[in-house]
Amino acid sequence: MNHNPDDLIMLFNDLFRESFRTILVKGSHEPEYLPVSEPEGVAKVVFAHGFFASALHEIAHWCLAGEQRRTLHDYGYWYCPDGRSVEQQRAFEQVEVKPQAIEWLFSLAAGSRFHISVDNLAGSGAADDALFRRNVCDQSARFLAEGLPPRAQQFFDVLSSFYGTADRIREVWYQDRARVMRAAPEHDQTRITEAL
Repeated sequence: MNHNPDDLIMLFNDLFRESFRTILVKGSHEPEYLPVSEPEGVAKVVFAHGFFASALHEIAHWCLAGEQRRTLHDYGYWYCPDGRSVEQQRAFEQVEVKPQAIEWLFSLAAGSRFHISVDNLAGSGAADDALFRRNVCDQSARFLAEGLPPRAQQFFDVLSSFYGTADRIREVWYQDRARVMRAAPEHDQTRITEAL
């Protein structure tokens, strides 16, 4: 299956450009969220280096951000870069559970492979890798059972329709869960998509 980030741009922009005045764009460096800065402008969800998986991750963050947070650069969060202490990493992992659970479901809908990420290669790694993986798995199971937040559900539905995966997502999630729960950390700096 071809995983072209331009497809994600088209799908996202068709879905949210008018209703939320927000577009998805390729970035050349770090991802960021740029709120509307002029009366007729649009907000921009910028994903890193044109990577498919980075786009899915940044879309997941946008889908969780409330109306007030979407008026702030990077949703008003301060990002502590790679090289975090154990305490900083623990806080990072708590905040990342929902976005990574949504990203995983987006990946399944797109027929691509999800890589859990603790994003701390220069630091001490995960604060508790097994707990983080379990929390992401548990949250994705809740989303599968109860539904995603509204914007995430809209995008998930569009992805599964576009990639023709709707009828097998639950089955593939159950198969993929064992891989995601593995205790061995995955060091995926680029979050490059692999086909399932």
